[in-house]
Amino acid sequence: MSSDNQANGAKGGSFEDRVQSWQDGLESGIRGLGKGSWARIIRMARKPTSLEFRQTCIVCGIGMFVLGFIGFVMLVLMDNVLPSFFDWLTN
Repeated sequence: MSSDNQANGAKGGSFEDRVQSWQDGLESGIRGLGKGSWARIIRMARKPTSLEFRQTCIVCGIGMFVLGFIGFVMLVLMDNVLPSFFDWLTN
C-alpha cells in the first residue's frame, strides 16, 4: 500500500467512498424537501394566466411609480425647502 492510499484511508476511506457518502447525504436532503410545511404551497403553485401576469405587472409598476414619486418629492424638499427653513439655526 502506497503512502497516498494510506493518507486517504486515514481521512475516512477512498475518494469513491467519500464521494458516495456525500452524494447519499445530498440525495437524502433532497428527498426531504417535499415534506416540509411549505411543501403544500409548492405543490399548489401554478403558472399564472396572462391576465393575472398582466395585472401583477400593472400593480407592481404603479407601486414603483408611487415610491419613486415620494422619493423625488423628498429630494426636492431636502434640496430646496429644508435648507432655507433651517437657516435660522446657523445665523
